[in-house]
Amino acid sequence: MAVPHRTPREIELMRRAGRVVADVLALMEEELRPGVTTGQLDAIAEAYILKAGARPSFKGYRGFPGSICVSINEEVVHGIPGKRVIEEGQVVSIDAGAIWQGYHGDAARTFYTGTPPADVARLIDTTRLALMAGIAAAVPGSYIEHVSGAVEDVAIEGRCDIVRPFVGHGIGTEMHEDVQVPNYRIGRHGVLLEPGVCIAIEPMLALGSADVKTLADGWTVVTTDHSLAAHFEHTIAVTESGPVILTTA
Repeated sequence: MAVPHRTPREIELMRRAGRVVADVLALMEEELRPGVTTGQLDAIAEAYILKAGARPSFKGYRGFPGSICVSINEEVVHGIPGKRVIEEGQVVSIDAGAIWQGYHGDAARTFYTGTPPADVARLIDTTRLALMAGIAAAVPGSYIEHVSGAVEDVAIEGRCDIVRPFVGHGIGTEMHEDVQVPNYRIGRHGVLLEPGVCIAIEPMLALGSADVKTLADGWTVVTTDHSLAAHFEHTIAVTESGPVILTTA
C-alpha cells in the first residue's frame, strides 16, 4: 500500500483545518444543553466552519445531510442532525470535520448533559484515555498495530467493549484515505508510521455489548442491546519528534 507522506506545508494546512474542527467542538460544548435540537447544533457548527473560511467535510459526503454527526445514548456514530431535542441525562457524541484549502481535519468528542453516573463517567473517560494512549503510541518506527494495541489495552482495563466494525483511517486530501486504524489488535504490523503519515484515531466503546447495526436511515449506527456508547477522535501527524495532534486549538 502506498501511504501518503505529507510535507510540512501540507501538515500545516491540515492543522488549519484541525483548528476549525477543535473550535467547532468547543462551541458545541458551550451550546449543548437540554432543549436544543441536534439540527440547531448542526446549523451553528456549519455557520462557524463557513465563517472561518473552511468547508464542512461531512455535508454531502456520500449523501450525508449534515455538517456534523450527533449521536445520542446507544447511537455510536453517524447520527443525522435534525428535530431531535437534547434532554438532561444523555450521552451525546459529536463528530466534526472541516476542509481548509483541500486538506481535512476530523475529530470527535463525547459529552454528557448533566452529571454522569459512575458507569457512564467510566465509559466516557475510558474512551478518551484510549484515544490518548493510541496517540502516544504513534511514534516514528512504530506500526498501526502498536496504536491499536494501546487503544485496546485501555478499553479492556476500563471494562468497555470495542465497536469493531468502525475504525480510524488515513486522512489528508481525502477525509478517509486507505490506511485503516483498528481499535484492537489484528495480529499483524500494518502500516509503518514514518514522519509525514497522518491518521485519524477514533475509539468507539460501549458499556454493554458493542455489537452494532445501522438504522433504516442508512447512517445511524446503534448498539444492538441499546447500551450506551462513546466516541473520541483526533487527527494526528507523525513527526520526527513524535505524534502531533492537529485537531486542537
